[in-house]
Amino acid sequence: RKLNDDVAMMTEVIAQEQAGRKELEVKVMQAMDQKCLALHVELAKEKGAKRAVLLPVSAPFHCQLMEPAAEVMAKALAEVDINRPVVPVVANVVAEAVSDPATIRSLLVNQVTGSVRWRESVAWMAGQGVDAIWEVGAGKALSGMVRRIERSIACTAIGTPEDVQKAVASLA
Repeated sequence: RKLNDDVAMMTEVIAQEQAGRKELEVKVMQAMDQKCLALHVELAKEKGAKRAVLLPVSAPFHCQLMEPAAEVMAKALAEVDINRPVVPVVANVVAEAVSDPATIRSLLVNQVTGSVRWRESVAWMAGQGVDAIWEVGAGKALSGMVRRIERSIACTAIGTPEDVQKAVASLA
């Protein structure tokens, strides 16, 4: 099965569920979230998903329940100057590189409620010849996900001042 087939299948499952359960507005969703999510997992498995699991998260990120937060984000970003980046930014909501400041601003807002297209973003980067990624910050979660998606990309986690010094030295 191809990745795009899985993405299309999950999009269809979620759309069918949302169309059939209009009562799942924000108020109802807060009370039914676990039941609804379990139903999504069940439907995905019935449709042939290879793996469907509930992830422990602190908020309903990347879905319509975050619309109020997206509105706050849009207002906050309206006050911020965004310069054209030196290197393109791969926006995980569209799974491709962007450089235009207005597009970056818009996609940052869309990312709050939009689906994370992480696998597609990593595949896009590999297709563009990216062969190394640095994960800057605490932890190695993203590096692990990149390795599972595309083994040809070398991942380096940079989480300590010593790691930063080594990374800078490797560029010299």
